[in-house]
Amino acid sequence: MEDTLVGFIGFGLIGGSIARALKSTYPGCKIIAYNYYVNKPNMSLETAKKEGTIDQITTSLSEGFDQCDIIFLCAPVLDNIKYLSELKSTIKSTCILTDVGSVKGNISAAIAHLGLNKQFVGGHPMAGSEKTGYHNSSATLLENAYYVLTPEIETPASMLRTMTKLVSDIGAIPVVLPSSYHDDIVAAISHVPHILASALVNMVRENDDDNEMMKQLAAGGFRDITRIASSSSIMWQNICLTNTDSILIFLDKFVDEIKKIASALKSNEEQSILDFFEHAKEYRDQIPINSVGLINKVYEVYIDIIDETGAIATVATILASNGISIKNIGIIHNREFQDGVLRIELYDDTNAMKTVDLLRNYHYTIYER
Repeated sequence: MEDTLVGFIGFGLIGGSIARALKSTYPGCKIIAYNYYVNKPNMSLETAKKEGTIDQITTSLSEGFDQCDIIFLCAPVLDNIKYLSELKSTIKSTCILTDVGSVKGNISAAIAHLGLNKQFVGGHPMAGSEKTGYHNSSATLLENAYYVLTPEIETPASMLRTMTKLVSDIGAIPVVLPSSYHDDIVAAISHVPHILASALVNMVRENDDDNEMMKQLAAGGFRDITRIASSSSIMWQNICLTNTDSILIFLDKFVDEIKKIASALKSNEEQSILDFFEHAKEYRDQIPINSVGLINKVYEVYIDIIDETGAIATVATILASNGISIKNIGIIHNREFQDGVLRIELYDDTNAMKTVDLLRNYHYTIYER
């Protein structure tokens, strides 16, 4: 990978983080980025070039991209699809095309329509935050985060191996899935929950009184379960428009669950009501710590750590030696819209605040919740 030429179309939080990680892992690789502005410099790209993250900026996809070994499509999903037609007549047959979108169905269809199946390995790095832009990117953003790869049936095994190795080398965890299965999974665990969180907020908003007492008293569990409703409205509009089929499937399933509990409540079915909560509790309690819960009030601190032997042990030792008991600790693998690599859960707010102060003294980067 040291002599590899890598192209980027789109250079925000995710694209910038991948580029930083590539430069850190393969110092000899060359990175070229596309400036889609007409007769205007892209300040993020200019900054990245000054910092040495990228080597070349081009305003034409026919300049430099024709020699790329790998091209990352990091623009919004619908924009990525628009670039494919231009790239088809430009790239060499051995170039790997990949993207970072959270929906794979439409780009997979576009790839098939253009006959680029043998060059495409879809990608979805499950990391990020509400923050955007290259200035918020980090070489460690993807460390220990799941990175889903969705090759086409015609994708050569050699290209998939290359992408799997690349993902592993930059510190992420590669997971290979069919694109349709990926879209169903993210609809169930990410897209529908965002819709439900927004629906819950809208229900309260529309039924609040003139004094907004519901808003005033809303805290704890309500804030936790609706936190994701604060994400980018435009981004979620695009997700809903590009993963509609899968989202509707799981929205219908959710409606069925609501109808079941509503029926049980109307009929005062004690056992059905108990089962509803017990089944949910049992399943949720089995979700590993790297899948962050949204329901219960928790006292948690998120920090960035370098992926090296003993990193977690060092943090645990610092806290233990200062009399702070840890309820749970673990790497956050799925960090989409989540800052911080390591999640530390404490027993109360006092210990959480002590943890923040203590780790800041040791120069850790802290993200408070």
